[in-house]
Amino acid sequence: MIPENSTSDFASYAKKTTLFPSLVEQRQGRGPIPRVGEAPLEKIRADFPILSEQVEGRQLVWLDNAATTHRPKQVIDRLVHYYTHENSNVHRGAHTLAERSTDAFEAAREKIARFLGAPGANNIVFVRGTTEGINLIAYAYVKPLLRPGDEIILTLLEHHANIVPWQLVAQETGAVLRVAPVDESGQIILSEYAKLFNSNTRFVSMTQVSNALGTVAPVQEMVAIAHGFGVRACVDGAQSVSHMPVNVSAMDADFFVFSGHKIFGPNGIGVLYGKEDVLDAAHPWQGGGSMISDVTFERTLYQKAPQKCEAGTPNVADAVGLGAAIDYVSAIGMENIARYEHELLEYGIRELGVIPGLTLVGTAAQKASVLSFVLNGHENEEVGRYLNRAGIAVRAGHHCAQPILRRFGYEGTVRPSLAFYNTPGEIELLARTLHEFVNSSL
Repeated sequence: MIPENSTSDFASYAKKTTLFPSLVEQRQGRGPIPRVGEAPLEKIRADFPILSEQVEGRQLVWLDNAATTHRPKQVIDRLVHYYTHENSNVHRGAHTLAERSTDAFEAAREKIARFLGAPGANNIVFVRGTTEGINLIAYAYVKPLLRPGDEIILTLLEHHANIVPWQLVAQETGAVLRVAPVDESGQIILSEYAKLFNSNTRFVSMTQVSNALGTVAPVQEMVAIAHGFGVRACVDGAQSVSHMPVNVSAMDADFFVFSGHKIFGPNGIGVLYGKEDVLDAAHPWQGGGSMISDVTFERTLYQKAPQKCEAGTPNVADAVGLGAAIDYVSAIGMENIARYEHELLEYGIRELGVIPGLTLVGTAAQKASVLSFVLNGHENEEVGRYLNRAGIAVRAGHHCAQPILRRFGYEGTVRPSLAFYNTPGEIELLARTLHEFVNSSL
């Protein structure tokens, strides 16, 4: 995150400030070996096998972390161990493998609860990912509350996954969406957000970190404002949990959702945190096995949450793999990860901010992970293809966040995005390759 006193003009900020000489010294061989907390960066990178991959004959430089992160061998090995020694359905088997599988599955739930600062494991529901989590909240909890003319508040920063489900339930119920604006830097205007609340407001959902701009929204303050009007709030943590410490109890979120593949875990697994009362109030999301306590043809009695929300055979292996990913980042320390990425982001701002014709998009004072930009006179996909030939993987497009990009007059950007296994040298290679691209186009 960029200091509070930073200017919204990244290029001038870079010229005025000596940004993190420790990173510069490391690249010049004068400083210590880069570390993330106590862990040497070289050792961390060795934990991720795919970072040794060759692309177009070049060493892979993975700067598409906002789309998906890679998995350390500790997660991969845990999945192999599960399928080799524990594979079984959970909860009801009267045999050893069922006990092993159930123990591993529920241990992962407990790890995630501790990681999020949740009151307990029963607040944690396993879902396929952030998208399914938001849809569960929209249909199982919010939709039954809605009447024609009721209102749901979103923000302009949202990913499509935190827009479309609310549009669908609004269309089905006659509810209305209201949208909190952002300022010229891409930060939520809190005073305008507060003005959206009225007696018709029924729910609010907000991202903690914008996947398109990297803006860190003031979610604790936003939740407090919502609660001041008696309104429940959901926080989309897909882009925050891998970059900063998160405590849902301190945040006081009613719901919090994230995806495993954004935090070095498997695909197809995610987490919905909910306060006990809202999970109890939610209608069943899907019907089937596991979520029932008794069934006749006349009526069904349901389990309490979280089982009520987890119909059918769960994705046990990937839940266990997500638990291993949580173990991995917890061992490094989220504070250490946030600190290192903060330095790397500012180093990237300086390096990219002086490239002719390059405009960084998203200049909020509080920012994480993302270096979205456009390059004057060039299509985003053209830039992405050129970078790929140098082995550099970035995202080019609208990032499933069209409303916020259109707020700044763009249909898309090029989006390098960072993780703690990225290096100052990779930032320099990105900047050098972009300089070469600009010069080759003159």
